[in-house]
Amino acid sequence: VQLQASGGGLVQAGGSLRVSCKASGINFRLYTMNWYRQPPENEREWVASITSGGTTTYVDAVKGRFTVSRDNVRRMLYLQMDRLKPEDTAVYYCQTQYSGADVWGRGTLVTVSS
Repeated sequence: VQLQASGGGLVQAGGSLRVSCKASGINFRLYTMNWYRQPPENEREWVASITSGGTTTYVDAVKGRFTVSRDNVRRMLYLQMDRLKPEDTAVYYCQTQYSGADVWGRGTLVTVSS
């Protein structure tokens, strides 16, 4: 099972960015998928989840600004980030649980300048 995040970059505060995660080796449509982030010098934190049925949940800090979605045909997970703030600066990771173990993708860095 492999997860690979991409799409990070530098964006000004108030701007938008979409990060993506490609899954392989997994029957993607069956699994809840999650986004986490790790700000500089801080611990990793959960950001958003989407279940196999498409139900979404978000941490309060991003509600109304971020949208998680999935394309089960392409086995892709997305995080659309709007109205970005400097405090959204972090390495963003996609994650799922497979056979009882956490699977993490290589993260992608999002930097929001003020």
